[in-house]
Amino acid sequence: MSKTPASSPPTQADPSRWKALVFIALAQLMVVLDATIVNIALPSAQQDLGISDGNRQWVITAYALAFGGLLLFGGRVADLWGRKRTFVVGLIGFAAASALGGAATGEATMLGARALQGAFGALLAPAALSLLAVMFTDAKERAKAFGIYGAIAGGGGAVGLILGGFLTEYLNWRWTFFVNIPFAIVAALGAYFVIREPAGGRNRSPLDVPGVVLSTLGLVSLVYGFTRAESDGWSDPTTIGLFVGAVLLLAAFALVESRVKSPLLPLRVVTDRNRGGVYLSLGLAVIAMFGLFLFLTYYLQVVKGYSPVKTGFAFLPMIAGMITGSTQIGTRLMTRVPPRFLMGPGFLTAAVGMLLLTQLEIGSSYAGLILPAQLLLGLGMGTAFMPAMSLATHGVDPRDAGVASAMVNTSQQVGGAIGTALLNTIAASATTAYLVDHAAGATTPAAQKLLQLQGMVEGYSAAIWWAVGILVASATIALTLINTGKPGTGAVAASGSGAGAGDEVKVPVIAH
Repeated sequence: MSKTPASSPPTQADPSRWKALVFIALAQLMVVLDATIVNIALPSAQQDLGISDGNRQWVITAYALAFGGLLLFGGRVADLWGRKRTFVVGLIGFAAASALGGAATGEATMLGARALQGAFGALLAPAALSLLAVMFTDAKERAKAFGIYGAIAGGGGAVGLILGGFLTEYLNWRWTFFVNIPFAIVAALGAYFVIREPAGGRNRSPLDVPGVVLSTLGLVSLVYGFTRAESDGWSDPTTIGLFVGAVLLLAAFALVESRVKSPLLPLRVVTDRNRGGVYLSLGLAVIAMFGLFLFLTYYLQVVKGYSPVKTGFAFLPMIAGMITGSTQIGTRLMTRVPPRFLMGPGFLTAAVGMLLLTQLEIGSSYAGLILPAQLLLGLGMGTAFMPAMSLATHGVDPRDAGVASAMVNTSQQVGGAIGTALLNTIAASATTAYLVDHAAGATTPAAQKLLQLQGMVEGYSAAIWWAVGILVASATIALTLINTGKPGTGAVAASGSGAGAGDEVKVPVIAH
């Protein structure tokens, strides 16, 4: 593996890059918060707006479909328009959609606002990550920047639970939308005045319209298929049809991308062994994490009787673990060891934390079981997320940075949709089986209530066992597929020579 030649020094680093990081991180926090903050507010919003039980899932699903379906398009727009411009437009649009959601007086307005939030989030998220990728080119600085970004990407969802609990309990559910507006305005103004995007990173090729249509329809069909599976079952004809449609559409998309002159997703971005390993292992890990957020929130509120605010605070150890793992362990070791030796052990540490949670019972102690499990989960995920975020955009041609960033978000979004549906279905089946087996013994109202709670915990435990296996699979993929060496101390961003060019961290091997 060749190092960057001494005669080709990296471009002069942007003196405002650390200020820019503050606004990029703020925008990323807003997008990640939004994935969970609305969950806690949903019961209150449903009641106020008269949304039926059958349609309430669409408050979550409308956002997920628009965000997941349009991410690749958003990444390509960032490469075409310029990341700074796309970032600012995404922020302004997200703020406007949030204002619409907060002021909603009916179901249609709310669902439209959520879809708009998802669409502008799909512009914003890949632009944010690709700005980091092109602005931080020194290996040590890149490690610090991605450490901060990784901590936010991993822990922001739990922060959303705390903030959502506070706003819903002490103000009003509408503030879970309005809170985005100051975030977005500050980040947009900061980005406009501080960010200086490096020259020469635009991809001015004509837009691949067939690729946009096929990828958007394919991803929407896939995400919606998992959402339908959760509510209507895996054998439902519509669910099966959506999955079949997703496979056909995404296969057609791959075929088109291999033949068109200017593809939406250049296949070199995903067929690189190391980036492919990141996308796959990260997507699997997010399946496990989303399931955990869901089950632990219900366990604490329904079984333990915690308030929304207390539930949010109960997630603090995981946030602390993620920040420590990402900014202390990951950042300090990233320039000393190969990424796979951070990602693999990180996912395994998280799996040990998840393994502890399989022992959940109705009377489980928070301090004795849930707290240490969360610390291990946070430390492991924080340590793994940080090099994953950095490696996902490492060595790509600057013109592909936006779409490579979009793939990170796509793997997380699809992973989240799969995790919620798959693990929820497993939990529900295990709960039903437990209730059927033990129903005869519950003859009094008190015994029946206790049985219901025991059934719920049994279901959570069964699903968490699957999450343990998924995290072990993530670790295995990271350790076997990702084979790049430790970063050097020079520039790590590609200089425009193509997907196969790079320094000692870039191994252009085709195989997450």
